Amino acid sequence: MFQRTAMLLTAILFLAACTGRQPIEVSAPTNPPPTQTEDDQHTSAPIGSMSPMDPAQAHMMSPIDGPSIQPPSAERGAQPLPFRMEDGVKVFELTTQLTRWSILDLDSGSPVTVTAMTYNGMVPGPLIRVTEGEQIRVVVHNQLPEPTTIHWHGVEVPNAMDGVPDMTQPPIQPGETFTYEFTARPAGTFIYHSHYEGDRQVSTGLYAPLIIDPAEPESNPPDIDAVLMLSEWLERDGLTYAAMPMMGMEPNYFTINGKAFPSTETIRVKVGQRVRLRFIGIGQFIHPMHLHGFSFKITASDGHPVPQAAQLTKDTLSIAPGERYDVEFTATETGKWMLHCHILHHTTNNNVEPGGLMLVVEVTP
Repeated sequence: MFQRTAMLLTAILFLAACTGRQPIEVSAPTNPPPTQTEDDQHTSAPIGSMSPMDPAQAHMMSPIDGPSIQPPSAERGAQPLPFRMEDGVKVFELTTQLTRWSILDLDSGSPVTVTAMTYNGMVPGPLIRVTEGEQIRVVVHNQLPEPTTIHWHGVEVPNAMDGVPDMTQPPIQPGETFTYEFTARPAGTFIYHSHYEGDRQVSTGLYAPLIIDPAEPESNPPDIDAVLMLSEWLERDGLTYAAMPMMGMEPNYFTINGKAFPSTETIRVKVGQRVRLRFIGIGQFIHPMHLHGFSFKITASDGHPVPQAAQLTKDTLSIAPGERYDVEFTATETGKWMLHCHILHHTTNNNVEPGGLMLVVEVTP
């Protein structure tokens, strides 16, 4: 490297001598860059870029906060959502609200609580489980300090029920109610989530699983059927921000169903039982999920069954944002087997290992 640099300088001096011109000198700029003014400072984000930003950008990067933050309604998310019947329609009630949600419980040794936007006070929001062909109605009460909508990700709904603000519906304003109604189809694993400022609202908890069971019941259902929603969080000094990597706001916690290891739920199985895991990517990152001890088959992709002849056998599967994969395996060996993301930084809590996207599959005789 030194020799190449010396040869280059020699060539430049030689050419300068031949042409009679002096070599170009590189000097530091005489005028320093402008300093940030007091007016600039009040529009800068607390995390991320230090340059001035407009109010909309500052809002997206501001901490999650509001006048009425509620305690959680359950210790764990994705609890089944009850319904009532009205003239043959299954009616579900959802309330969006700010909730103090524990992503690392007290028994983890380092408890962490975030301010989350939630459906019915839990992360993920409650599990809606219906049967293909049923008519369902979801009444949404918005108690957030900002507008929101719900998108039924992957479900075949009428355009007016698709949940895109200012395109298929006006945003649901704070204090307002909006009713979604559609026929449940097709069968499969789906998601419902906010489509208003999704970078902010989905990243901080407005997501939940929706399972549509086939009209013809399965002849051989699995013994264990578990939903695993993969996401990320950014918590600094007791404040919660939306994890937005493109804005320099990298997450420092990673969760399965709203919990980081070791607070993630243990999946308990007996030898010989068949397990179905419904992976759902709802965050901003791809997560290659690896299962120790067993290989699995991919039986469904984005809610659609995979024909048996086309089912891949794997032990690591990358789940991209918005994707859903159903995988199945039979437990054959006893022990505590790890399931985790193989981007190994995603198995840390605030850069400390172990943590994040890890859970235990415990197989007993």
